[in-house]
Amino acid sequence: MRTVELLPDEATEARVRWVWGRLAEVGVPSLAGHRHATNRPHLTLTTAPELPWDVRPALARALSALPLPLRLEGTLCFKGRTSVLAWRVVTDVALAALQRRVWELLPGAGNPLFEPENWVPHLSLGRTRSGPGSWPAERLPAELSEPWEGRFTAARSYDTGSRTVERLI
Repeated sequence: MRTVELLPDEATEARVRWVWGRLAEVGVPSLAGHRHATNRPHLTLTTAPELPWDVRPALARALSALPLPLRLEGTLCFKGRTSVLAWRVVTDVALAALQRRVWELLPGAGNPLFEPENWVPHLSLGRTRSGPGSWPAERLPAELSEPWEGRFTAARSYDTGSRTVERLI
């Protein structure tokens, strides 16, 4: 499986990593402990079984819309086999249009979570199998309640099979 992801500017990446660290310090599940070299803050636009070579020029054109504004505001908790705590990315018209275009370029991805009407943009902060109660509001860093503004400045693809990344722009 391949992803298409947007990467934030350096200041935003540092802020998210700082929050990961603060979560870990207070003993709640955080991505700070995920030490793989490819682990970094990102926004997933879609997933696909592969990134066909014939789609790449159009994908590069779509991603040339970067940089795009990024606004983080509030937290989300996704429930499932693994619960995820995330910082919500506020969607503007340009970001929604880019996500839709990337999703349209990679038909058959098969994950309904990335269909434009279902997509919930976020930057993951922590994952756990213990459930959403792992992130009590009183233990979350105060900075998560304050809006943060930055930019999406780059794009990459993560290959879940090889656990490698490919820079897209």
